[in-house]
Amino acid sequence: MSFDYTHYVPCLRWKQGEYQAVLRLPTPTKEMFTPLIEVPEIGWDFEAKRDKKTIDDHVTDFARKKIYGKWGTRFCFLDLNLIRPFERMANGVHPVNFVFYELREAGCSAIPVTAPDRDKAYQQEIKKILVKDKRGVCFRISIEGAAKGTFVEETNSLLSYLGIKPNNCDFILDLGAPNFEPLDGFAKAIQAIVSRIPYLDRWRSFSVLGTSFPDTMGRMKLGANIIARYEWQLYRIMITSFYKNGVRIPSFGDYAINHPKVHKLDMRKMRPSATIRYAIDDGWYIVKGHFVRDEKYGKYEQYRQLSRIVLNSGYYCDSTFSWGDDYILKCANGTGKTGSPTTWRQVGTNHHIMKVIQDIASFYAS
Repeated sequence: MSFDYTHYVPCLRWKQGEYQAVLRLPTPTKEMFTPLIEVPEIGWDFEAKRDKKTIDDHVTDFARKKIYGKWGTRFCFLDLNLIRPFERMANGVHPVNFVFYELREAGCSAIPVTAPDRDKAYQQEIKKILVKDKRGVCFRISIEGAAKGTFVEETNSLLSYLGIKPNNCDFILDLGAPNFEPLDGFAKAIQAIVSRIPYLDRWRSFSVLGTSFPDTMGRMKLGANIIARYEWQLYRIMITSFYKNGVRIPSFGDYAINHPKVHKLDMRKMRPSATIRYAIDDGWYIVKGHFVRDEKYGKYEQYRQLSRIVLNSGYYCDSTFSWGDDYILKCANGTGKTGSPTTWRQVGTNHHIMKVIQDIASFYAS
């Protein structure tokens, strides 16, 4: 597998809202991006004071039903970074081993993700996968990791341990959710870090991933909000500078309509609001309603009014733009269902992927 800088690399925590959004994309669109799929965290049962599931229950059928069933045999990057390092299946097998065995049996083309700071047992499993699958590996490096004085040494050490060359490795520089401002200054800092990445021109692919999506909707006001997509603005500034200085051009990646931080939420105490997250040029148009289970505000019927706000905002694309856009139109005019928060995660993610792919194509065509 290889792709160039016009390709899109979104990081998707592979829950129902995300994988159903991807499933509903047109087939040609699926060839224009490669998802960095994160196996979600297990989750915590606050009432019982224990994990919601065993690791066996959590990952059994994940490969077959949620990756093969939703993404098929297309290439993807797969990261188990959200699974705690000490977790083992009931028979003692490492979850990384189990998931990739299942992927192999299903015929999936998953590329394992690692980094120098993963524990020894994790790296041992990655090494076994490389020998069996011969698809290479993806290095997902945090900005802090890449800025370390020992980064080159750590990279060489990991390459040597895995017995692999850079031309069989994909490299993702993960900015996480940083403070992007001032954009020009941050772009210069990123370029300085990128210029120190070893073998920059030899990695099979090179991507920069990050997000400015808020970690909570709690600070959003009722009604319409506009939040900057700083990662997309930063990328365009970076590319202009990279071209001038002869630096390798990375692919663009983000976290879609999610924040990378994993919150441990007690749903007994949560009052989630009805929200629509809609990607626009250089930002998101976020429309927020009231608590979704509040009878006073119509519970899920709120989504009809929120959809009408998006429809009349001047930002709405068209019902033919994506499955998500069509859903918004039908919800607004009463011919479709109101859906649930998970449905609206599908809607927002589906539209977002289509929007970003269009943005990238337009940027490189100009």
